[in-house]
Amino acid sequence: MRELLSIEQLSAGYGEAVVLSNVSLTLAEGEALALLGRNGMGKTTLVNTVIGVTRYFGGRIALDGADITKLRPDQRAHVGIGWVPQERNIFKSLTVQENLTAVARPGPWSVDKVYALFPRLRERRQNLGNQLSGGEQQMLAVGRALVLNPRVMLLDEPLEGLAPIIVEELLAALRRVIRDGGMSAILVEQNAKKILGVTDNAIIVERGCVVHSAASAALAADRAALETHLGVTDSGPRRIGRPRQ
Repeated sequence: MRELLSIEQLSAGYGEAVVLSNVSLTLAEGEALALLGRNGMGKTTLVNTVIGVTRYFGGRIALDGADITKLRPDQRAHVGIGWVPQERNIFKSLTVQENLTAVARPGPWSVDKVYALFPRLRERRQNLGNQLSGGEQQMLAVGRALVLNPRVMLLDEPLEGLAPIIVEELLAALRRVIRDGGMSAILVEQNAKKILGVTDNAIIVERGCVVHSAASAALAADRAALETHLGVTDSGPRRIGRPRQ
């Protein structure tokens, strides 16, 4: 597969604080990458750096061979970087329909196609953003990113705080977008075992550095790596400070 997104020796952070140190990774066209790590290890900072809202200290970001390191966030969106932020950031005073049509750009993903992916949104298309449940707001955030028709989608904690039934619904939709639709994507997620079933490859970030990379299926089966880097055991995430049973 052709290389689409390339990050080389990237260092970035906030103010004087360097959060990412010499991070390198590549994303092929049509590939989905899981970005994993414990809280506070730099996952969101990496996503924020790709969209252009952190302080740059060094390195290079290229999209389809073109250097985008110095582009503003709006310019990066224009060339094909799509973003679903952890805060969702939907327009709460607009209807679902208005949220989608206000940002839609020509391409394979239309408003109708988003409604086919998320039937709940079609049913609530005249509801205001602040009248939606948390899960519906997350679906709208994903749909709004899709109608921008990006080259790469970045999703920051898309499953956080959602009811289990909504998590499964959203995961099924993401599989359709990635597997059937061929969307290139980077997904930041705490629930490693769930997101590894959607992605092709995975990296683990610790203290702003990439410490492990593997195929998603291989990492899902690697109990030692999951427990060492993520604190995940067969019974779920290990709670720090409590004796293991």
